[in-house]
Amino acid sequence: MATEQPSIKYDIKDINLAAEGKQRIEWADREMPVLRLIRERFEQEKPLAGVRLVACAHITTETANLARTLQAGGAEALLIASNPLSTQDDVAASLVADWGIPVMAIKGESIETYVSHVRAALDTNPNMIIDDGSDVVATMLKEKQDLVQNLIGTTEETTTGIVRLKAMQKAGVLNFPSIAVNDAQTKHFFDNRYGTGQSTLDGVIRATNILLAGKTVVVVGYGWCGKGVAMRARGMGANVVVTEIDPIKAIEAVMDGMRVLPMKDAAKIGDFFITVTGNRHVIDKEHFEAMKDGAIVCNSGHFDLELNLDALREMSEPAVKRRPFVEEYISKNGGKSVIVLGEGRLINLAAAEGHPASVMDMSFANQALSAEYLVKNKGSLENGVHVLPAEVDQEIAGLKLRAMGINIDELTPEMLEYMSSWETGT
Repeated sequence: MATEQPSIKYDIKDINLAAEGKQRIEWADREMPVLRLIRERFEQEKPLAGVRLVACAHITTETANLARTLQAGGAEALLIASNPLSTQDDVAASLVADWGIPVMAIKGESIETYVSHVRAALDTNPNMIIDDGSDVVATMLKEKQDLVQNLIGTTEETTTGIVRLKAMQKAGVLNFPSIAVNDAQTKHFFDNRYGTGQSTLDGVIRATNILLAGKTVVVVGYGWCGKGVAMRARGMGANVVVTEIDPIKAIEAVMDGMRVLPMKDAAKIGDFFITVTGNRHVIDKEHFEAMKDGAIVCNSGHFDLELNLDALREMSEPAVKRRPFVEEYISKNGGKSVIVLGEGRLINLAAAEGHPASVMDMSFANQALSAEYLVKNKGSLENGVHVLPAEVDQEIAGLKLRAMGINIDELTPEMLEYMSSWETGT
């Protein structure tokens, strides 16, 4: 029996997928106790009442529970995909059918459709934007600057997006406050390290079904995402090589037991290559040319531009699809091949389900509380990039520990006195 058509405007694959999506959303909610507590409070207090909100995010079960929380807080939320391959179509259908939340997102949508959704979202004249990658914010600044006057602020939880926001700030065009959710400790310590670490390898394994033990895995970038990927790859028996541009991060990788090489040398020995830098063309034409036959390349950074796929296409015959999310590029000169996973897009969402819900619980708690913080401080925050206050970070960590049944110590009066005094010594 077909699902009844909602009256709200939406653009999704199939509304009849809603029943399956609802089951998966509710399953994820079981592992998101912090966000659930926030949602219960939001339901009572309505801190986002009247806020027109656009969320450009990966449309997954975890994001659905964030959307439910924003709705509970009183926001009129519209969701669009932040990546053409990251949408879970059954989740999109359930948000529309079961919660009346408009969604414009289809797994595998074209770039043209993706851009049209961004513009349609801006047509709602939002008061707040939750952005993954800052495409909505960038489009607004390029095409619809008049919308800034009604904007309370924005939030951003990707490394790539933070880089873009800081570039906007440096250029003097960031004329509103933005919360760098990605810089919260309860986000990047856990989401980037544990979430990306596990879900990236999950995507690689689902796509290829190749044993990692004994293989050489080149991790491009040793930020929090790179640390997580390297740690998990080594735990599965891989020989891990790290490439870096930052000498401090390179030393850290060495001290963590990783081998560190320049990309030009790592390209010659890698079996798998995983990019997690947030930068452009970190694997370029000369690296593809140096790779051995059958090297497998993927990306877990926000945009596919980490890989110079245009150069790879120019030097190769037309790609041959070997498995879902697996394309082989055979060189025009000599028959050597390079295999690209997930079209170079986020492999953990293209070929798998993204981060586990228990990790996203803290990330999306940060998003929900950042939205509340922007509303509470409307008109008082300076334009530019802000970090969520440390006490909010502490609150989220405390709620997570409580949900896990873990207790920690507290400072005694004697300890507090010692820490506040300069007179007491040895």
